[in-house]
Amino acid sequence: MVKTEIQSVKLRFGIIGNTEGLNRAIDIAMQVAPTDLSVLVTGESGVGKESFPQIIHQFSRRKHGPYIAVNCGAIPEGTIDSELFGHEKGAFTGAISDRNGYFAEANGGTIFLDEVGELPLSTQARLLRVLETGEYIKVGSSKVQKTDVRIVAATNVSFADAIAEGRFREDLYYRLNTVPIKVPPLRERPDDIVLLFRKFASDFAEKYRMPAIQLTEDAKRVLVSYSWPGNIRQLKNITEQISIIETNRDISAEILKNYLPAQPESQLPALLGMKPGEKKFESEREILYQVLFDMRRDVTELKKLVHGILAERNGGASAASPEVQSAVHYLQNPPVNVIQDPSIVVNAPSVTPVSTITPADAPQVKLAHPAVKVTPVMMPEVQDTEEYVEENLSLDEVEKEMIRKALERHHGKRKNAANDLKISERTLYRKIKEYGLD
Repeated sequence: MVKTEIQSVKLRFGIIGNTEGLNRAIDIAMQVAPTDLSVLVTGESGVGKESFPQIIHQFSRRKHGPYIAVNCGAIPEGTIDSELFGHEKGAFTGAISDRNGYFAEANGGTIFLDEVGELPLSTQARLLRVLETGEYIKVGSSKVQKTDVRIVAATNVSFADAIAEGRFREDLYYRLNTVPIKVPPLRERPDDIVLLFRKFASDFAEKYRMPAIQLTEDAKRVLVSYSWPGNIRQLKNITEQISIIETNRDISAEILKNYLPAQPESQLPALLGMKPGEKKFESEREILYQVLFDMRRDVTELKKLVHGILAERNGGASAASPEVQSAVHYLQNPPVNVIQDPSIVVNAPSVTPVSTITPADAPQVKLAHPAVKVTPVMMPEVQDTEEYVEENLSLDEVEKEMIRKALERHHGKRKNAANDLKISERTLYRKIKEYGLD
């Protein structure tokens, strides 16, 4: 019975696929629809999250009320409060009359807040009040307004990261996430990929009045094995491209590969000590930047250790303390990312200033472990590497280069570049304007 209802929902809303994760998401949407609980739909960009708020609305008691979908990421930060909650005449420049916001217009119905993770913190506080009390105040007004609205939100960002970085209120997250619905990405629905391709090919054949394209068996294997980072949206776009461009209606694996973007496979050398899940670097320049930053940190630590050793020796200690022994071990076993010259013999420092140590006046250090042999040699003057790096490597230049590379990787698509850089679209737009990357 449940499967029959799910199939009818798929037919009604044009959802294609039989994957267990997809069926589970539809089932949850149908069960929660008769209630007034807030729902949070999560999933990657392009998986079809916008279908689930419509399912919830149509199967609820509010189905005869208004349904409003709002893309929170597309509204400028300065006007989003006015768009959502309305404003009074004269509240700001350009407010020539009173205006009702989306929450007033959706009274008695459902409002879908897409990309809710992009909301500014001030707007998040207003939204939290609506969720808790059903009350809000127009911009420029002091009068409390009431609204009876069902909120369904969706996002493709990690709320755990956003909360940890202070970009999203934790209390608002728990209010929105009363009932979570996770839409699986296309790569987790291998059995649905060919079905979706066939449906899109049929639709485009009817739209452009031409025979539908068909995949050979080897082409189907290539289609299923691809990772589909853009999910259903990417599959639909590629199907449309092939339908229009190819004169041969039988699509082989060789033809299909011409339309699939190369999957990212970094052939660059990996940094030692890189852990699984850490960021991979796209160019040698990015690797160089990371190495320079690591070296600056290591040199700073080395300077602290040298000063500590000098202070220990000046204090007249007869035997090296654990800190000194640790410093000697550090000097004899430097980090792997510090360039080493095998001809250099690392030695314990003396009470003489570092820049004037010579083999003649550098005494031996008595260590607690006599097995450790320390040979005195000249140590060159230590320059302030931290200042040198800062003068020759501007952090602004590094940030500009990272943004430029991200835009190139995503062919100028700012939303995808912002997700890659773990920043909001608004921040990316501001940085692009600031660095002249338009």
